[in-house]
Amino acid sequence: MRGEARGFLRIPPFPGARVQPFAVEAQGCSHLAQPEVDGLLSLIRRERVGGSYWGKQPPVPSNHKVVSVRDPVLRAKLLRDIDPGNAFCCDIRETYDPWHLVTDAAEVIADADDELILIAAIAGVPALCVGEGRFAMLDSRVPSSPALSEALRSEFERCAFIDPFTGSRMNPHEAVKLSGFWRQLIDSNRDLTRAFGVARWKRPTVAPLLWSGERSVRFGGSVQDEQGGAAAVWRSRVRTGTLQALQADGCRLVEIEDGFIRSSGLGADCVPPQSIIVDRRGIYFDPAYESDLEHIIQTWQFSPELLGRARELRELIVASGISKYEASRTVVSRKRPGHHSILVPGQVEDDRAVIVGGQGLTSNLELLRRVRSREPRAHIIYKPHPDVEAGHRKGAIPDEECLAVADEIVREGAISQLIDRAREVHVNTSLAGFEALLRGKPVTTYGVPFYAGWGLTTDLGAVPDRRSARRTVDELVAAALIVYPRYVDPRSGLPCPPEVLVNRLAEGPAATIQSSPLVWMRRLQGRTKRRLAKLAR
Repeated sequence: MRGEARGFLRIPPFPGARVQPFAVEAQGCSHLAQPEVDGLLSLIRRERVGGSYWGKQPPVPSNHKVVSVRDPVLRAKLLRDIDPGNAFCCDIRETYDPWHLVTDAAEVIADADDELILIAAIAGVPALCVGEGRFAMLDSRVPSSPALSEALRSEFERCAFIDPFTGSRMNPHEAVKLSGFWRQLIDSNRDLTRAFGVARWKRPTVAPLLWSGERSVRFGGSVQDEQGGAAAVWRSRVRTGTLQALQADGCRLVEIEDGFIRSSGLGADCVPPQSIIVDRRGIYFDPAYESDLEHIIQTWQFSPELLGRARELRELIVASGISKYEASRTVVSRKRPGHHSILVPGQVEDDRAVIVGGQGLTSNLELLRRVRSREPRAHIIYKPHPDVEAGHRKGAIPDEECLAVADEIVREGAISQLIDRAREVHVNTSLAGFEALLRGKPVTTYGVPFYAGWGLTTDLGAVPDRRSARRTVDELVAAALIVYPRYVDPRSGLPCPPEVLVNRLAEGPAATIQSSPLVWMRRLQGRTKRRLAKLAR
């Protein structure tokens, strides 16, 4: 292989990303047969990738002519012959989304080495080439299919693609699909102008997941900085007055929260999330309103390809012992073999998911009492929430009160290992119930978590009637872990599919970026709080 090539496909310049070459000049690349070229053409049209597809999307008239010529004299001459109200002239200092420019265009006039010519031809838009260049063969009022195939073949045969997450070779179809994944993320952020409530230590990993291509999202600032558009809000960290002011300015509020596969450390310890969710309808843990996640689960037709991917992802998560905050293969010995054991995971009692999803049940001790009332002969294992155990959040139960109801308190080890040990899992709204479903365990819900109401759990809470679809575990995984969240690779800083992050977490903490003075200070603060709490009892 040779050096980096400016290929037709390129990695968008996501903020903070440590980008490696995507396309490199290579000798001996395999020849693409015509069916492969046809497949690439179809896939590129569908994914709308190639060129600077993350660039600006300025207003353009319909049935317009696009002029992208470097020579200012020639550019001015061309524009004199075009109705000014029917032309869009590219500013060579700007980066545009070429697919946006060619949409509904009547013609593209560009330098013959401008990849805008190739994109116009792929989109079926007539192109007029200026001068000589590698796309001169596409100069035509009606793009020639053989010429287009040859131009595309030449672009893909002159370079090899490198997977930015693994460093291994990718074939052209895989490179197009990964580019399409990035394009879909960027397009979903086009209207986001600001973000409120995102802690400073979270911003480096959140920023690439909210990037709109044109500019980095602004964190905080004045509510009146810009009217309209949409603002991403971490609602629990934003004052009510700020939310009201944003809405009064005509700003649409989009909720963001940690994802379901978060990191290899605690948020309360200021370990930044490698996954977030962005919800435009509501928020997944509030059953009072339909969220994007609920809408996906209720309405989507999941393809066999997506379900196969969900099954493999579920198997990878289970085999790796991964849960929201940790990955562990540590074996937890069974103290009372043969008993009907029930795992009850504690939660942060003042967390929004508990307050709105628990429907009045917010106490961890009360949850234990309800489980004991329902299962008087069971061996109940209680696992305190990691943030509570770390001394940062509300929800601790004195041991003597806990053991008056439960049989065992387990503080060490990953929740995934405790789920494997138990016969059933009983939860308020804890994500541990979803993790138990991944592992084939019976789950009883006392609140209304997002995974309740689809025929997979025993539901004691008031599940909304609108959750009428019956789903499989893999359909739930496809919705909750593939379609709904966003992930960032802790190594490259690039947005990534969930499989990449799961593999990183399976490698252990050394594969993720989490060590910092702030993390150390928060952990020390938590230990101090725990010691003081014990002394006060």
